[in-house]
Amino acid sequence: MRGRLAWLAGIVAIAVAFGGPGQGDARAAGPRQAVVLTIDGAIDPASADYAVRGIAAAKPADTAVIVLRMDTPGGLDTSMRAIIRAILASPVPVVAYVAPSGARAASAGTYIAYACPIAAMAPGTNLGAATPIAIGGLPGRGNGTARKEPGEPASTEARKMLNDAMAYIRSLAELNGRNEEWAVEAVRGAASLSAAEALKLHVIDVIADDVPDLLLKIDGRIVKVDGKSEMLATAGLQLVPIQPGWRTRFLSIITDPSVAYLLMLLGAYGLIFELMSPGAVLPGTIGAISLIVALFGLDLLPIDYAGVGLVLVGIGMMVAEAVIGAFGVIGVGGVIAFGIGSVLMFRGGMPGFGLPVATVLAATVASAAFFLLALAMLLRARRRPVVTGGEALIGAEARVISWQGMKGTVRVAGEVWQARGAAAFAAGDAVTVEGRENLVLVVAPGGSGEGRDRKEKP
Repeated sequence: MRGRLAWLAGIVAIAVAFGGPGQGDARAAGPRQAVVLTIDGAIDPASADYAVRGIAAAKPADTAVIVLRMDTPGGLDTSMRAIIRAILASPVPVVAYVAPSGARAASAGTYIAYACPIAAMAPGTNLGAATPIAIGGLPGRGNGTARKEPGEPASTEARKMLNDAMAYIRSLAELNGRNEEWAVEAVRGAASLSAAEALKLHVIDVIADDVPDLLLKIDGRIVKVDGKSEMLATAGLQLVPIQPGWRTRFLSIITDPSVAYLLMLLGAYGLIFELMSPGAVLPGTIGAISLIVALFGLDLLPIDYAGVGLVLVGIGMMVAEAVIGAFGVIGVGGVIAFGIGSVLMFRGGMPGFGLPVATVLAATVASAAFFLLALAMLLRARRRPVVTGGEALIGAEARVISWQGMKGTVRVAGEVWQARGAAAFAAGDAVTVEGRENLVLVVAPGGSGEGRDRKEKP
């Protein structure tokens, strides 16, 4: 019995030493997958949705690291902070990688790089210029106090934004042990660095040619994830690129300023056509759907609601001109309001969120052309003789059906009417309608007389 127990204990010891998941081979037994997310373009609601969902979907059981590959000029503060919150809450380490060569991580991209436990760049890339764009659009506001430091804005509101941004990036630098002084300078002075300079100043951790090279160079590094230190085991991981889904692509389309702007115009004109021609159904349906989608997209974008109001007022004024005909005064005012509102609608300076001048000009010209066409049709309709209703009978030729004394019945436009006149007529005479009194026509001698001629022929 003792021999058997000793033999069993030996087997267990060998199994623990060579086959158990001990400290020495934890890297071999760990996950063997690296998820690659790619942000190429402005940081907007669509890219934020894509990054947040991709980070949340990665699980420590099968994912060793998430590589966030970036080439961005910056973007919206709300979208940037959503991505950073996802990075900081992720149980899987996130590596920011500015690539390929020639790419950049400007403005919002710099904050995201500072938020990641590992920041890397490809040769020939740059990052920085992290000053909030809105500060440049706030001149002249504030309490008039003098500037505290060179380069600091005089506006109280601008200083608040600047100080908030500096505190935010400083906290991210402290979290991951990076260069705080340069981070603050990137915000205050819009400083930028090349990949080599960023590595030298400890702004990034590594320079890598591509993602496989990156995984080799960060293998074995100690990072802090979710408040705990963790050793990266990234050598030989299988790369799993995650492509944007239909939701991200849809958001990317409707949050494009030009698309959202044109959808809003389509929606407004569709509803106007439906109100002017009740029962058409199709214009109203397309207009309602377009307007709802446009409002959803505009709500996610940095817009000036005064500009939106001017655009809608301009459309309303042009339609009012087409309906009531005020000799062009209201219509011209509508075109001017429409153009000014289109220019003011999207705040300038935000990379990737401006409305192209060509789009504004095309929409303004198209709206003005619509207004002129509608006005011309209205004036033409006013000059056209009336062809319906009681007024259409005035001047029409009628045929006497029967007549007695000063009244009788006549046929006009295929209808039989009671009539009276100042003369005596015979059946078949041609008469002219001179007026109408309720349901009685006033007739007078006139017309071709062909009916009477036919009647008198033998």
